Amino acid sequence: MPSRALAISLSVSRFQAACEQGEFLITAEVCPPKGRDASTMLRQAAHLKGRVHAVNVTDGSRAVLRMSSWAAAYLLQQQGFEPICQIACRDRNRIALQADLMGIAALGLRNILALTGDPVKAGDHPQAKPVFDLESVRLLRVIGQLNQGVDSEDRPLADGATHFFAGAAVDPQSASWSGLQQRFERKLAAGAQFFQTQLITDFGRLAKFMDQIAAGCGRPILAGIFLLKSAKNALFINRAVPGASIPQHIIDRLAAAPDPLDEGITIAAEQVQQARELCQGVHLMAVRREDLIPEILNRAGIPPLSASPAPLAKRPHSP
Repeated sequence: MPSRALAISLSVSRFQAACEQGEFLITAEVCPPKGRDASTMLRQAAHLKGRVHAVNVTDGSRAVLRMSSWAAAYLLQQQGFEPICQIACRDRNRIALQADLMGIAALGLRNILALTGDPVKAGDHPQAKPVFDLESVRLLRVIGQLNQGVDSEDRPLADGATHFFAGAAVDPQSASWSGLQQRFERKLAAGAQFFQTQLITDFGRLAKFMDQIAAGCGRPILAGIFLLKSAKNALFINRAVPGASIPQHIIDRLAAAPDPLDEGITIAAEQVQQARELCQGVHLMAVRREDLIPEILNRAGIPPLSASPAPLAKRPHSP
């Protein structure tokens, strides 16, 4: 019979423990394959070992067909990674979402990022029918119910409560400041335990968000940092990624660089340093160049996790 202490430890993910210990958090994003062979994803992710606290696995990002996030997350977990499984509401109703969450729990996955999902028209199946039975706030509430041992209709689960550690996305560069505050507060009230931002390029705006909206929320905020590989890549991001806005001065800097990829690494490292002064972590997105994330962290002065624990965030997130 396991001890009570062991039972408690098993209910806390490694990422949750890092959040609760106040470490400067580092996560990175990987995309599942469009197919059944996950070997390329796993090879790219291998570069992240010892450098990140957790690896996000996207769920139909940009409405492009790929392997399910939970299957890819399980494969990563089998290789020793700490996954954060993204769950989007676009393609499933509340029955299917809860069924997937039960399956995720059965596979031993704990960390969830609850998302509404990108619009179908942005992707490779524009004739697909979006569902949106729930959106991210209501999905967070459902996850909270599962963690209490009941489903969305308050009927008991057969084997008791789940132990999910659920987070949410936030966009400090949102056009509507009041809308941003309202949405953030609703996600907090619904049970979000951490926040990862959309890609950040305006750090003045991030500072304002941290001071005026997130201050005292008691939850870590991880700033989204995107590795731009060229001016052409930046223009593509502006065109293809919903809500993205790479400013012209960054595009010009990439265009003028003799080695645009190296310049992109330097820009990302500078942004990590800026984020380190403002919030409790960073979420790195490199899209098929995860092998470059260690160099971004090196240039930002962040050592491997195994060599030295990341320092406390400059701005405490305790209430």
